[in-house]
Amino acid sequence: MKELLQIKKIIALLLTIVFCYLAIMGKVTAEQYLTVFSLVIAFYFGQSTARQAVKEKVTQNL
Repeated sequence: MKELLQIKKIIALLLTIVFCYLAIMGKVTAEQYLTVFSLVIAFYFGQSTARQAVKEKVTQNL
């Protein structure tokens, strides 16, 4: 499971770097960049929040 979490972080970081590069080079518009970047960040933080909520629920049940 830890390996999968690391892979998600690497993918999110690489995607961010690539889209930053493409935006700087003028290959994508600011709107396209914002859409993709927002989805990646929302997914990443959504997963983190969900995992934290599950951990807290398990801890409360013990």
